[in-house]
Amino acid sequence: MNTTILAALLGGLVSGFSLIVAIGAQNAFVLRQGVARQHVGVVVAICAISDLLLIVAGVVGVGALVQGHPTVLRIVTLGGAAYLVWFGVRSFLAARHPKTLVAGAPAAKASAVATAFALTWLNPHVYLDTVLMLGNLSTSYGSTGRWWFGAGACVASVLWFTCLGYAARLASRWFAHPRTWQVLDIAIGLVMFLLAAMLLRTSF
Repeated sequence: MNTTILAALLGGLVSGFSLIVAIGAQNAFVLRQGVARQHVGVVVAICAISDLLLIVAGVVGVGALVQGHPTVLRIVTLGGAAYLVWFGVRSFLAARHPKTLVAGAPAAKASAVATAFALTWLNPHVYLDTVLMLGNLSTSYGSTGRWWFGAGACVASVLWFTCLGYAARLASRWFAHPRTWQVLDIAIGLVMFLLAAMLLRTSF
């Protein structure tokens, strides 16, 4: 592997981690599913595969289309903010009923799948950060290097979601007490409300 390819791979890996590690709705949901040990594999797979598709779209050049259609992005922003508010309310309501928060309690797989898709594809920042920003960064590595850059970003995404989801399982023993679950759900609810407010403030 020559130095040009290695530089592109490392550039994509570092850029991918720098964008995805920030606390957000998607990460908060993956964390909660991991702690609860509920449908971790399918949630991690949905988030990782979705991210791979978005990274490839950015490398291909779809970011220019996103940037050129602000109306579409605004619609996605409204939908995403509404969903975040709903998810935040649901988290606060869940915190009121600790008996439903015991790790391992049954939860609908369809609901987890739908939430994973919604928190990924209804987030306008994913189009700005993953598609537009990573897409623009990849162009600095040339026609061939940009694909290695994209590969590095894809590796970062898969590593992050896998570690976040499955490492959270190790912390589940600390969530045996309902009060701890209440704190987690309240924290997630606050994050969702904050993200919704930030989306609306930066987009209008």
